[in-house]
Amino acid sequence: MHRQDLVSTPPLTVALIGAGGISQVHAPAWKALGAHVLVFAHAGAEQLAERFGLEVAPSLEDALARASIVDIVTPTSTHAEIALAAIERGLDIICEKPLTLTAASSRELAATARAAGVQIYPAHVVRFTAPYETAHRAIESGSLGRVAVARYFREASSPAIGTWFQDQAASGGPIMDLMLHDLDQARWNAGEVETVYAVQNPPTVDGVIPSFVSAHVTLTHSGGAISHLHATWAAVGTRFKTGFSIAGTEGTISYSSLENTGLTAELPGATATGLTIPDVALRESPYLAEIREFAAAFAGGPEPRVTAEDGAIAVSLAEAALQSLETGEVVRMADFAPEHTEEVAA
Repeated sequence: MHRQDLVSTPPLTVALIGAGGISQVHAPAWKALGAHVLVFAHAGAEQLAERFGLEVAPSLEDALARASIVDIVTPTSTHAEIALAAIERGLDIICEKPLTLTAASSRELAATARAAGVQIYPAHVVRFTAPYETAHRAIESGSLGRVAVARYFREASSPAIGTWFQDQAASGGPIMDLMLHDLDQARWNAGEVETVYAVQNPPTVDGVIPSFVSAHVTLTHSGGAISHLHATWAAVGTRFKTGFSIAGTEGTISYSSLENTGLTAELPGATATGLTIPDVALRESPYLAEIREFAAAFAGGPEPRVTAEDGAIAVSLAEAALQSLETGEVVRMADFAPEHTEEVAA
């Protein structure tokens, strides 16, 4: 478990940039940690501030000038520009996933931050979600054995028609925006990826993503495992659903958000390894766990369980899947992202 209590005197001042849907869970997490939160957004800042007791900043410049940490929760296409402005001021950064729309720009952003002595972390909150965290611990402990086949699914209500989510160039579609979490999970649990194959139905036409669309991606991992990922933007109003099923050489573990506690496992020897299956309903918000761990790192604590490099690799896998959609062919990561392959080999 990676848990650090936040110790900071005086209280943190956080610039929350953006007031869209995801800000509704970031804001209360910062408040729970006792932070003073400045919110800046082109729309919705006043309503968010009133709901959670935040202070509205009159401009991005004002928010950055008064903050010690920046939390970016804006549309993906704006992430890099805001992050670079924060880096120029020497501010540590949390950025909603994906870091940027390309692995190259994500790596460049991470390198710029590193050169400036700034920490930047992608908000891959699923790594902090109880059932997914438990599955990863089962794999790490050896209880599951070597991962053989893993399946992940994620389904959400389609974004409103005409929003930036439907613009392929702005969001990357369901693979880059929704499936990115499971691309990260697949690599976290089964290791580096060798090949990527993707299909989507209906297809994207003239850069406009359909409002009801499903994507499937198959990954082969260097250790021999296969991961199947399915992400759907379903009919408007569809309840969010997520889950996984992971089969290893020594057992299986699965989760579905459609069930009460959801998590089931057949893990011989799990008691001996100390693995416990927590009651999901009793766990704290994964957004609070995530932000606490990042804030602890900013305060000098250990590196969080997800790094900027992890964020860049997840984007690279999504990019490879999008290329596979375009060509109809399997993408070899050694050819598509040789810099990552060389880093892993080293």
